[in-house]
Amino acid sequence: MAIIPKRPITPAQRFHVAVKSEGLSKERPVKKLTESKKRTGGRNNNGRITSRRRGGGHKKLYRRIDFRRNRIDEFAEVIRFEYDPNRSAHIALVEYEDGEQRYILAPNKINAGDKLVNASGKTEFKPGNSMPLEFIPPAMKVHNVELRPNTKAQLVRTAGAAATMVSIEKGMATLRMPSGEIRMVNGKCRATIGEVGNSEHGNAVIGKAGRNRWKGRRPRVRGVAMNPVDHPMGGGEGRTSGGGHPVSPWGQLSKGFPTRRKNKASNKLILVRRDGRKIKK
Repeated sequence: MAIIPKRPITPAQRFHVAVKSEGLSKERPVKKLTESKKRTGGRNNNGRITSRRRGGGHKKLYRRIDFRRNRIDEFAEVIRFEYDPNRSAHIALVEYEDGEQRYILAPNKINAGDKLVNASGKTEFKPGNSMPLEFIPPAMKVHNVELRPNTKAQLVRTAGAAATMVSIEKGMATLRMPSGEIRMVNGKCRATIGEVGNSEHGNAVIGKAGRNRWKGRRPRVRGVAMNPVDHPMGGGEGRTSGGGHPVSPWGQLSKGFPTRRKNKASNKLILVRRDGRKIKK
């Protein structure tokens, strides 16, 4: 896909850059694979805002995505590609030989009519095929990776993302994540060959504030523009940048402050952090 710069005949189109959507179906999503999506607007059951800057936006249906790929050693045919308003990646509708249809994340370099398989062992290293990590060779790009065997994929699911297989030894696969982090994952965890499609997504430019409102994103007010009663960085004579370290309205540091728990069980599986810092064992 490619990007489309708009002709600046209106103020909104002056900065708007869209992504071409050729190949996406115009049909409505498969009804049995969708469900209603309740919008909370960032409020809890008492009506209090617990997640700021959320509200409004267009109605959406949630598409149930097959992150498990658990129909083992069965082939599925790619029927069509669709837009999903709930994620940055596009999705593909696949149909198994018995007629069951499922949605999967659409990888790059697959086309309608292709046959994909969820293999139990080694199979063709073709984009869209799913198999355990222990059968994937080094330097291969993968996405849709499980954290624990026989659960569902949780890693590398955003548009254009791919992890690189580094090595496999003693039943553990070492992956280089898109963030630069290097971590180990159980070799029996499943992953999909290739990278996630819609890689041009990051080059799109919103162009106007109203388009963010369509997505349910409300305006963000800087803390230094508030009064002292509303924010720790508020107040001051004239314009000021706060004077102290950037913090949240509740005083928690917002830059450079580690939020990952030190006693988290999966810490021992991370070899190199995303900032390049090696973890001491």
